[in-house]
Amino acid sequence: MEYLKLIGILIIVVGFALKWDVIAVVLISGLVTGLVSGLDFVQILEIMGKAFVDNRLMSIFLISFPAIALIERYGMKERAAELIGKIKNATAGKVLSIYMVVRILASAMSIRLGGHVQFVRPLILPMSEAAGETSIKKPLNEKQSERIKGLAAAVENYGNFFGQNIFLGNSGVLLIQGTLAAAGYEVTLGSIAQASIPVGIIVTIFTIIQVLLADRKLKKEAQA
Repeated sequence: MEYLKLIGILIIVVGFALKWDVIAVVLISGLVTGLVSGLDFVQILEIMGKAFVDNRLMSIFLISFPAIALIERYGMKERAAELIGKIKNATAGKVLSIYMVVRILASAMSIRLGGHVQFVRPLILPMSEAAGETSIKKPLNEKQSERIKGLAAAVENYGNFFGQNIFLGNSGVLLIQGTLAAAGYEVTLGSIAQASIPVGIIVTIFTIIQVLLADRKLKKEAQA
């Protein structure tokens, strides 16, 4: 009978596979799991309500969606692409290299810059695509556009992930210190941040090499 408590996982798998409403599937899964575990309906609602209240801050990012939609609706992507397209010798690799440096420095100082939805999609990606078209003097094909899209997303991830641990008060640094302390290793927040600096520099160098190599590949494809 203990295995019956795992029925909630089965409901989620089936619901997602059949593309049912995500929220409905998760709620039904929680209700069924609670009922087969011996909880009454009121207890289940209390648990769900407490979980929502405890994690309510996780949904704050949804507030940015309407603002981003309005920005795109009134042509921010087009204006960004038009601006970068006027710059001579602009390439996708150069745009992404600059963004990588800015992104990792911002993360190191705990400045809330960036984000795939808030910054990369409406601004960095169209600028990179326009620079790519400028460099080869013709429109990008679908494969080339998807490659630049992947690089833009990767640069955002690299800068955020490896830059944030350079800041002393970052939650990741606190987690590392707590985990090491529990394992018997006494380290300070400063030592963790200091050790993260060379890693950030190395990642930045390798990222710039990656995007500049992508530039060369794009130009070779244009000449073929």
